[in-house]
Amino acid sequence: MAPNDILSGLPDLNRITRYCDAEEIGQFLRNIDAMLEQDRRLMATWNREYDQLLGRVDHADCRELRTIHDDFNRIEMERFLLTYSVTALHRNCTHYRDVIATRALAVVAAEMESAGRPLPDIPFALISMGSDGREEQTLITDQDYLIVYGDGGGEAADVFFHDFAALLVDRLEEAGFKKCTGDIMPTNPTWRGAYTQWRKRLLAIVRYEFEDYAKNMMDLIVLSDARYVAGDPKLAERLITLIRDMEKDYFQVLWGMAKAATEMRLSLGFMKRLWTESSGEHKGEFNLKLLAWAPLVMNVRILAINQGIPATSTVERIALLEKEGSFSALVSRELQEAYHILTKHRILLQIKVIKGVQNDSYHLNPYQLPAEECERIRHAIIRIEELQKIIHTNFSIV
Repeated sequence: MAPNDILSGLPDLNRITRYCDAEEIGQFLRNIDAMLEQDRRLMATWNREYDQLLGRVDHADCRELRTIHDDFNRIEMERFLLTYSVTALHRNCTHYRDVIATRALAVVAAEMESAGRPLPDIPFALISMGSDGREEQTLITDQDYLIVYGDGGGEAADVFFHDFAALLVDRLEEAGFKKCTGDIMPTNPTWRGAYTQWRKRLLAIVRYEFEDYAKNMMDLIVLSDARYVAGDPKLAERLITLIRDMEKDYFQVLWGMAKAATEMRLSLGFMKRLWTESSGEHKGEFNLKLLAWAPLVMNVRILAINQGIPATSTVERIALLEKEGSFSALVSRELQEAYHILTKHRILLQIKVIKGVQNDSYHLNPYQLPAEECERIRHAIIRIEELQKIIHTNFSIV
C-alpha cells in the first residue's frame, strides 16, 4: 500500500485533535513512515533474492531446482503475508514455475542425449493446464501438463516421448512439483501425443465416441485452460486453438459443461446463510475450494469459451466478458472481488498447512474470522449463485 493511500484513510486532523495533541500526531505519522520504510526494505530484499534465484535456474540440476523452488515459495509466502496481493502471488508463482519447468525440460533433453537418444527432428511443446494454465499458481502445486509433438516421427517418436515424459515427470517431482493425484501428466497417454493424435482424440470426445462421458467431459474442462509453457510455441498454439474451436463448434458439448457448472453446489444454506458441516471431522467448516472457489472459476470459464475469449486467467476472463458486453461493470467488479476474497483465503489455508498449523488446505471455518470478513465470503458466494443463474438462462438449461 502506498503512503498516500494510508494517509488518505486517516480521519480529518480536526477530529484527531479531539483525542491527541499535535506532538502526538507527529509521532504517530513518524511511526507510520518508519513502518512503511521497513516494508519497502523488505520488498527490495525479496526482489533482489527473486532475481538472484532466477539467475541460478539456467545452470541448476533438478536437486538444486528443488532448493531454488523452495526459496521462491518462501519469498512469495512472506510477501503475501505482508501485502495480501493475490494478483502478485499468482504472477510470481506462475512465472518462476514456468522458468523451472523449462529448465527441467532442458535437463531431461540433455539426459536423453547423453544416453544416446537425442530429441527427434520434430517440434514439441509442453503445455500446462489447471491453475497453472490459468496463470493462477499458488504456494502448493502439482503437475498439470501435457506434451504435444509434431507429426512425421512415426512409432519411434511415440516411443521416445513415452520415455521422455516418464523422465520429465520424475525430474519435475525432484524439483518440487508433486505428481498429480488425478494423473493429469504426460506419462498418461491421454495427455501425450502427436498433433494428429490429439486431433483424433478431441474429435472422439466432442462427437461422444468414447463411452466414459463424465471422464471425457472433465478432460475437456481441464483442456479449456491450456497454456503454452515451453518448447515450440507455434505447435502449442495450433493445439490450443484446436481445443478452443472444438469446444465452441460443438455446442452440445459446451451445453453439457454449462449444465455441470450451474449444478455445482455452493456453501449457501437457508436464507442464503453460509452453510457448514453439521458433524464429523469438519464440523463448522466448509470446503472452500469445492463449494465456492471452483464453481466461480468453472462458470466464468464456460462464458469465456462461449464468447470466444482466448484468455485463461479467471480475472482476465471476467474483465473481457465485461468488455464484450456479457457483464455490466458492477457484475464484473463484484465477480473479481469474489475471486480475490476466496483465493486469498485459499492461500491463507495453504500457509497454515506449510507452517504445520493444520493438515487440510481446503476446509475453512468462516466463523473464526472477523464478522466483516465472514460477510465478504458470504456475499462472494451469493455472486457465484447469481452467475450460475445467468448461465442457466443463457444456455436454456431446464
